[in-house]
Amino acid sequence: MAASQVHLVRHGEVHNPEGILYGRMPGFHLSELGHRMAQAAADDLVARDRAVAAVIASPLQRTQESAAPIASAFGREVETDARLIEGANHFEGSVMSRALRNPINWPRMINPLRPSWGESYRSIEQRMLAAVHDAFDSVADDTSAAANGPRDVVLVGHQLPIWVTHLSVAGERFMHDPRERRCFLSSITTFERVNGELVEVGYADPASSLAAHSTDVGAV
Repeated sequence: MAASQVHLVRHGEVHNPEGILYGRMPGFHLSELGHRMAQAAADDLVARDRAVAAVIASPLQRTQESAAPIASAFGREVETDARLIEGANHFEGSVMSRALRNPINWPRMINPLRPSWGESYRSIEQRMLAAVHDAFDSVADDTSAAANGPRDVVLVGHQLPIWVTHLSVAGERFMHDPRERRCFLSSITTFERVNGELVEVGYADPASSLAAHSTDVGAV
């Protein structure tokens, strides 16, 4: 049986005309361009010619919508895993450029190592690694006749949790500049598990041709 892979797919562009940090806030859906980006991710995965056993998304609307074309392409239903959700952030609902000028918010920025403005990197790491390992285990436990050959799982989530997973697997420190994350809209970060350890084996940016017209200001 070929080695299974787990693909971490980021959602597409979100309709966010006010440019706020939406974080875990409900009601933020994909823009028209975001739907096209999600389809580009689905097309990329189909082109790999690998069977997909499950498509699992965070509970937020933008990830559920981004998972839909992938699930449809592989004849799957979108499952939900709360561990894939965006990191909690004190600045949700704010326009960051304004929030950073308000002295009342400054105590939230005293410890970038944690970070002090939201869910700790360690907490994100633990829940994301658990979700990825469970995805691998779900494939390993499938003993049906249809399980012959590669059996991948697609997890649709958010930039910060995906990037923290990358940093953890790469053995790099969590503190970073958000502007330097290699995790663009509808990107695909792929992992394999070797002797029980996660190994990052690929990164793809299938929506790159659409990125010039996109807005990406709402991520934590």
